Amino acid sequence: MFDTSGHPINLGVTSGHKKLTDPAKASGADQSVMNCTALLKGLSHEMRTHMNAVVAFSYIMNKDGYSEGERGEFGTQVMNSCEQLIGLFDNFLDTAIIEAGNSKTEERVIRTDVFLDDLFSEFRSIMRGEKYADLMLVTENQFSGSAEVMFDSYKIARVMRNLFQNALHNTKSGYIKVGYSLGSNRLNCYILDSGQGYSATKEFFQTDDLNSSLGKFPDIYQAINVALTRKLVGLLGGEIRVECNGLKGTGIYFSIPAVIPGNNRVAMNKLSNNKITI
Repeated sequence: MFDTSGHPINLGVTSGHKKLTDPAKASGADQSVMNCTALLKGLSHEMRTHMNAVVAFSYIMNKDGYSEGERGEFGTQVMNSCEQLIGLFDNFLDTAIIEAGNSKTEERVIRTDVFLDDLFSEFRSIMRGEKYADLMLVTENQFSGSAEVMFDSYKIARVMRNLFQNALHNTKSGYIKVGYSLGSNRLNCYILDSGQGYSATKEFFQTDDLNSSLGKFPDIYQAINVALTRKLVGLLGGEIRVECNGLKGTGIYFSIPAVIPGNNRVAMNKLSNNKITI
């Protein structure tokens, strides 16, 4: 795999990186979100905060004395709170499902360029909002062609969306860069940002103790986001690493098996035994 400057990136075990077991089977080394008291307490608080915001803004939208512009802003606040609630629920519940061992990969033949270009178009649509007026999205394709490969597109999309949302969460202005390459039966992707969230992102990706990490960085949204991302990449037999991008920005690189159709199933199974690398 290569970085955005064309330099090779080693996604294997290197000094300072931890090697974890399959997140679906992990215990102790990768603390369960269901057993993290700080996370559960914080999740309850976040849910109540967003629900109170929905109720409050919905109420004042129907009161006299506000302009159409103000009512539109109240509606935007309601939508933002609803989106935050849905995102928290989805990520928390999906993480718990993987921890319970009830999630399996479902590989199918995918045209890589079409699949990822559609995702990038989705990201561009999100960033057209006024909220992201000071942010620029850069997309890169380091693979020329339209190769068909086998992987679980639904779970890869979840990983990419989570990492993109993580970048948005940490970046108020500057840029977010997303890209991919394909080679040696692996799909390699990266998301970089110019934000301020490297320390917290690194902590949540490398932690063995969510309670302790939330004591350092009380960011429930990011903690749940990263917890699901780690487990999805592990479930897919992939590898992931986090690097500092610029001064405080974050660069996240991950690689998952993507076997060309026609290769025998033994090769697929061998690739699927890879462990997650942090």
